[in-house]
Amino acid sequence: MDRLTARDPGFAAAVRSRIRGEVREAEPLARYSTYRIGGPATVVLPTTAEDVATAVRMAHEAGVPWFALGLGSNILLPDDGLDALVVRLGKGLDRLERDGDRWIVGAGLPAPLAARRTAAAGFAGLHIFVGVPGSVGGGIYMNAGCHGGDWAEVVESVTVVDQAGQDAVVPRSEVPFTYRRSGLDGRVVLEATVRLRREEQHRLDEQITEMFEWRQSGTPFNQPCCGSVFKNPAGPSRKREDGPRTAGQLIEAAGLKGFRHGAAEVSPMHANYFVNTGGATAADVRGLIDRVRQKVKREFGALLEPEVKIIGAGGEYLTVSP
Repeated sequence: MDRLTARDPGFAAAVRSRIRGEVREAEPLARYSTYRIGGPATVVLPTTAEDVATAVRMAHEAGVPWFALGLGSNILLPDDGLDALVVRLGKGLDRLERDGDRWIVGAGLPAPLAARRTAAAGFAGLHIFVGVPGSVGGGIYMNAGCHGGDWAEVVESVTVVDQAGQDAVVPRSEVPFTYRRSGLDGRVVLEATVRLRREEQHRLDEQITEMFEWRQSGTPFNQPCCGSVFKNPAGPSRKREDGPRTAGQLIEAAGLKGFRHGAAEVSPMHANYFVNTGGATAADVRGLIDRVRQKVKREFGALLEPEVKIIGAGGEYLTVSP
């Protein structure tokens, strides 16, 4: 007997009847991905936290996998789409409220918007995310970071919902943040309370301008991409006193800027960004990842570990072989 999936019209109809938000069937995931890659899936567009809890609980009870999605950065969705129920957090889960130096930020709020609004109020801490194309929820779940900081540094607590549809407030001390991971597996981030610090407005304005301009001039966000493809290595290359050490430096030193596999290309602007030049598939990107890893390993002995999350049909994270 075939396993029930979220593509089943009866399951989609049942979810639709129980939530206030929208359920879209055979929805192209490429429109929800900064890579503009991804096949069809059943997508829930919740308008409340209760919608999220209901959708996840119904999927769990029916044995259907589910996958939470924000703005679709830092992920590579499959060409054949997902059998999992996609819960896309956005409008309705995007509040931003201040209580002293604490701020409540909704998971569906774009991180750059959170950065600009808190900075405009004279607070530093989220301002570093001004050029990061992701959502608050996705950023916390993946512990996204840039400019020497990450979400773990500002989070005081995270409100999550588990697969049984139960919500809970998890204090920072119980969130096992590590480099580019939160440890909140199996749960959906709904919102977070972050503690920010006062900063002089002119300094914040200067930093925001500088970081945004650096992003615009140094990274190819004018083309479909996912952000950084690889984590910076912690192995032999990091022990060098000179020569290439970061993932981007290693890829560039291997002569791979502009290298293509299908319609996926190592950006000529920044070697740790792979861009969709038009019509690229997930298979193209995965092939490019494999070829770049192999050449960097041969030339420098450094094994690059993907930072981009490669997603399987059931919404699971796939690993790449050494």
